[in-house]
Amino acid sequence: MTITLNEFLHQLMNQPLLFVTVLLNLGAIMLNGWTDAPNAIATCVSTHSIKPRAAIAMAAVFNFLGVLFMTMVNATVAETIYNMVEFGGNAGDATVALCAALFAIIVWAVAAWFFGIPTSESHALIAGISGAAIALQKGMGGIHISEWMKVIYGLLLSTILGFVLGWVVVKLVEFLFRSMDRRKAFSFFQKAQVAGGAGMAFMHGAQDGQKFMGVFMLGIFLSKGVGTAEYFVIPIWMMILCSLTMAFGTSIGGYRIIKSVGMDMVRLDKHQGFSADLAAVSCLFLSSLAGLPVSTTHTKTTAIMGVGAAKRLTSVNWRLVQEMVLTWVLTFPCCGLIGYLMAYLFMHLL
Repeated sequence: MTITLNEFLHQLMNQPLLFVTVLLNLGAIMLNGWTDAPNAIATCVSTHSIKPRAAIAMAAVFNFLGVLFMTMVNATVAETIYNMVEFGGNAGDATVALCAALFAIIVWAVAAWFFGIPTSESHALIAGISGAAIALQKGMGGIHISEWMKVIYGLLLSTILGFVLGWVVVKLVEFLFRSMDRRKAFSFFQKAQVAGGAGMAFMHGAQDGQKFMGVFMLGIFLSKGVGTAEYFVIPIWMMILCSLTMAFGTSIGGYRIIKSVGMDMVRLDKHQGFSADLAAVSCLFLSSLAGLPVSTTHTKTTAIMGVGAAKRLTSVNWRLVQEMVLTWVLTFPCCGLIGYLMAYLFMHLL
């Protein structure tokens, strides 16, 4: 099941509620590019391997390529998000509930950006649509536990494997390059750090772009009165639209998040920044192939923690880490509650 661009435009012009849904979805995607994508380039900026403006432009391009390429190769992350909740029943109420969930995500993302905290918008998205589905179905019948378990597996993978790989990769890099001339090493890792940032931006697009496209498809099908679909194909025009929107969001800001992740949490040398990127990219790639919706924020920040801890535990700003972890823990209940309350309110007002 899919939809052509002409069919989409026709629906958009004739269904105001779909127009609002699409607008909120694109707004959430733009905010993801604005507040979440900067995690990808935080290390290469903090090690002065590339200037911030050039890094943001690079991230915008590779976010675009990540969404486009990985969705064409393997769209299982989008399918997991689509199948995670039950929005069947009254199509009008279901669409209103979905709008409420997207609104909740936008509120959470803006608040996190304001305080410079690198929260996971992946988990905000999952929690928001879950809360809205519970309000719509009046109970836990709106949640597909088997699909939700993939989120739990992804959370454990991104947190534990990210940290472990960060520690292992930096130790391996230091062992392999221990005899290299310092000036040559400086030049090599400066270039490698830029490549690592590009790889992180690519995988961010591959993971987060698919999540939002899964919700995009849900909104379109609900507007057609279809609550569930056993199989769907994401059209090329949607990949391009979502890619460009995320790239635009990345291009207009993100300096607060870059500072928190790349500068305040751990002070990294170039080889350490490259190690963190390589570890995070590896973890995200494996997760994408397995169809697990993981948080790029969690993966990148835990990889940085692992690299810092490999140097010495005191090199990590654990107070900032505590603030980040607290925000991550609060994301699920807070966004779920906001999604539930907004959906309940919207359905009774509209």
